[in-house]
Amino acid sequence: MAASGKTIERLSVYRRLLSMRTFSEEDYVYSHELARMVSGTAAQVRRDLMAIGVTGHSKRGYRIGPLVEEIGTLLDDPEGTRIVLVGAGDLGRAVLGFMKGRSSALTIVGAFDSDPAKAGRVVHGYRCRSMDEIEGVIAAERAQVAILATPADGAQEVCDRLVEAGVRGIVNFAPAPLIVPEAVWVERVDIATALEKVACLIRGVDETTM
Repeated sequence: MAASGKTIERLSVYRRLLSMRTFSEEDYVYSHELARMVSGTAAQVRRDLMAIGVTGHSKRGYRIGPLVEEIGTLLDDPEGTRIVLVGAGDLGRAVLGFMKGRSSALTIVGAFDSDPAKAGRVVHGYRCRSMDEIEGVIAAERAQVAILATPADGAQEVCDRLVEAGVRGIVNFAPAPLIVPEAVWVERVDIATALEKVACLIRGVDETTM
């Protein structure tokens, strides 16, 4: 069943929070309990779960085990999602460390960097390769997603190579916007903008008036 990008984000958070809890086969969770965990509303939780065809019991709420499984049916490709990472600098290494052993559904199959000195190094269990190998690895591993952690200069050139090689989705940590075909999805993760937003809001700036 189709779901919006924002709905998918929230479903991912619901699953992660519920999976962190210890529960028996008969444990249930109410929409207002989930809402409290994510600082949201019970109505939004119910709409999100209805978007994937899940309805709760009027008196007991949602059975946690089946709910986690149903969210996984939407989020996880049965064949797994194979990912390449480009840019093995400080940020790229942090991403590799974060991803190691985290999810069997999301597998990094190659890490790449343009710096010849980094080729052959093992970072958090992943061997860094030369950029000359990237097209071959993407083809051999059938990778469709890339994490871009390069400097802004050259990010578009790398993006073009990824798209040409068959990548259909990019998580962009590079501090630069990317131009891609309509069939390619780019999710930009802008740490600087997020920090500036928080710094502004804590000074009392009302975002609803802007």
